[in-house]
Amino acid sequence: MDKGIRNIVKKNALVPKRLTIKNNVRIIDTEKGSFVIKKKEKNRSIDNLYKYLTSRAFDYYPEKIDEIDDYEMYEYVDDYNEPLEQKAIDIINLLTLLHSKTTFYKEVDFDYYKEIYEELESRIQYLDNYYTHIITLIEKEVYMSPSNYLIARNIGKIYGMLNYCRYNLDKWYEKIKDKKKMRVVNIHNNVSIDHYLKNNKPYFISWSKSKIDSPIYDLLIFYKNHYLDFDFSELFHIYESRYRLTEDERLLLFIYMAIPPKMEVNEGEYDLCKKHRKVLDYIYITDELILQYNNKFSSQK
Repeated sequence: MDKGIRNIVKKNALVPKRLTIKNNVRIIDTEKGSFVIKKKEKNRSIDNLYKYLTSRAFDYYPEKIDEIDDYEMYEYVDDYNEPLEQKAIDIINLLTLLHSKTTFYKEVDFDYYKEIYEELESRIQYLDNYYTHIITLIEKEVYMSPSNYLIARNIGKIYGMLNYCRYNLDKWYEKIKDKKKMRVVNIHNNVSIDHYLKNNKPYFISWSKSKIDSPIYDLLIFYKNHYLDFDFSELFHIYESRYRLTEDERLLLFIYMAIPPKMEVNEGEYDLCKKHRKVLDYIYITDELILQYNNKFSSQK
C-alpha cells in the first residue's frame, strides 16, 4: 500500500479488510464501510467544483470524506445492477439536470467562433486530402488488399460525410459569427456508462475533466463512447424534451459527430480490417442518426 494511502487510512482510524485496485483508484473495505481513494488532480480543486454544483442545487456526486498528501478519499457508492439501456436513459436525464441547473450566458468575441470554425475547417480539409491520397494509391493496385477494398468500396460515403461537414460548418458560422453571447453549462466532460452509478440516487463520478463549456460536448463524448450500444436518436430526443438545444448548438454537435475518423493504413492486415470496419460502422450509424433525427425534428415543427 502506498504511503499516502496508508496516511489517509491512519488519519481516519480505518482498519482495512480488503484492498481492490480498479483502474486508477483504490477501493478499501473496512469495518466502517467502503471508501474510494484516488490521487488528487494537479492544479485542480474538486472542492470548488462541488461547492459550485451544490450552490446550483446539484449534488449527484460521491461525497468527499478527506484528503491528505496527494490523495483524496470518497464515499464508496455500490452500483445497482440495472439494464444498460435504462442506465443510458438515466444518464441523459441526469445530464439535462446538470445542464439546466448550471446554465448561464457568457460574452464571447469574434475570435472565439472564428477559432472553432478554422479548427474544424482545417480538420475537414486534412481528412479530405488524406483520403484523396489514400484512394489514389489504392486505385493503382492491381489486386486490392481486403482493408484497402473496404476503403475503396466506401470512399463515396466518406466524402459524403466530409461534404456534409463542410456545407454545415459554413451554415453554422453564418448563424453565429455575429453573436456576442453563448450559452454555457458545467459539463462533466467524461460521460460514459463507467462514470455513472445508481444507488439511493444517481451519481456522476470522475469529475476531473469537468469545465464550463457548451452542453453539446457532453452529448458528443457520450455518443462517441457508446454509439454502438444505444439508440441515440431516442436518447437525444429525451434530452431535448427536457433541455432543448438551440439550432446552432444542434448543428455544431452534428458537425462534430459527422467528421469521419481517420483510417490508418500501416498495420497488419487483420488489424486493419477490424479497425476499418469499426470506422465504417461509426460513419454509417452516424449518418443514419443525423438523417433520422433531422427528419423527426422537422416533422415536429
